[in-house]
Amino acid sequence: MKREPPDSKDVELFLVECIESIPHLESLLLLWKDRPNPWTPEKLAGRLYVDQIVARRVLQDLARAFLIAPVVGSAELFHYEPGSEEKDVLMEAVDATYRKELVRVTTIVHSKASSAVREFARAFRFKKEQD
Repeated sequence: MKREPPDSKDVELFLVECIESIPHLESLLLLWKDRPNPWTPEKLAGRLYVDQIVARRVLQDLARAFLIAPVVGSAELFHYEPGSEEKDVLMEAVDATYRKELVRVTTIVHSKASSAVREFARAFRFKKEQD
């Protein structure tokens, strides 16, 4: 039985749960489109117009989230590693959505509160419920 392709809700859920910022999304899409070629922080920095420190942090964040992988034996090379056909299909949907609905996608990513803010809000909500 063939799985249905991801819909806009699947893409939105992926953006909310897995993407920290627009540079993270654009980095992931660059590596996905250029698979299986490896990328360095220097190459990514040049494409995103950010410094190498930011690019390195983005690549490391994506690797920690298992969205990309470091090239074995190198701390400076990263590549997209699908892991499953479903992940590749989802990436295709994310890419198409980002190209067609740029404002909606950036709004979703930018409207997410940082993890620190969410934790603070949860702590406050817990305290309020105890009263």
